[in-house]
Amino acid sequence: MPCYNEEENVSLFYEECKKTFENKDMLIEIVFINDGSKDDTIDELNKLEAEKNYAIKIINFSRNFGKEAAMYAGLKRTTGDYVVIIDADLQQKPELILKMLEIIDNNDDYDCVCYYQEKRRENKLISFFKKIFYRIMTKMSDVEFVNGASDFRLFKRYVVNAILSLEEKNRFSKGIFSWVGFKTYYIPYTPEDRVYGKSSFNFRSLFKYAISGILSFSIAPLRIATYSGLLFSLIAFIYMIIVIVQKIFFTIDVPGYATLLSCVLLIGGLILFCLGIIGDYIARIYIETKNRPIYIEKEYIQKEHLNDEES
Repeated sequence: MPCYNEEENVSLFYEECKKTFENKDMLIEIVFINDGSKDDTIDELNKLEAEKNYAIKIINFSRNFGKEAAMYAGLKRTTGDYVVIIDADLQQKPELILKMLEIIDNNDDYDCVCYYQEKRRENKLISFFKKIFYRIMTKMSDVEFVNGASDFRLFKRYVVNAILSLEEKNRFSKGIFSWVGFKTYYIPYTPEDRVYGKSSFNFRSLFKYAISGILSFSIAPLRIATYSGLLFSLIAFIYMIIVIVQKIFFTIDVPGYATLLSCVLLIGGLILFCLGIIGDYIARIYIETKNRPIYIEKEYIQKEHLNDEES
């Protein structure tokens, strides 16, 4: 469970877990990742260490590395046969995990279970652009992106191992989940309202997320730049022939300053746009070659499962 400024939610989440899994014949561990929270999230997590219900693992980042890094760190610390990624804000209820377990246990063909938002309860403009994003991603990449698919997923252990084998620094987990393959069962759900706090995800975040996804799982932008260059070269060549024919055979004056300036600005803008696309890809290569860690742990706290005598 990645946590960023969730001091008021982590205890409530833990209580929901207790209600959900009490008297269930299974061994549970909860992995909290404090992603550089600016509030007292880490203090609240440390208080949970005194609880005696489940094994608790707390990963405390040295700063905010983002949700992608937090999910990766959490997956690395898990040991269970099944692993679930879930948010801390209680928009995704722990009780929904039981349905995931039921499906995966009764269907050997499926390797993971994913909840997707059938009806979005967010800003209509953001919802519209999300739909457009998923359509574009599916067409531009070699993997399928399900519209509304969330990070709220259950994986079998070998799927987690496959995800962890991809150690790229610029992570786009939804793409990675699709890229590794395996058969996924999708369940519709409607997220609950946040109990406390406010989502930090806005249109700007969505735009950055979309660009990251496209650049991580598609080289289509590079092809667009190539095709655009070819198209404008063809248009320029045809226009040059037209101008020559007009001048020689029809004695028509060649268009002057305004036409020339417009063409220069248009082609200059296209060149800068293409250079920007190439620059983004080169920047990602640059970051990967530095081989910096995806995250840095400030501390790692682990409380083991209680043995039978203690329980």
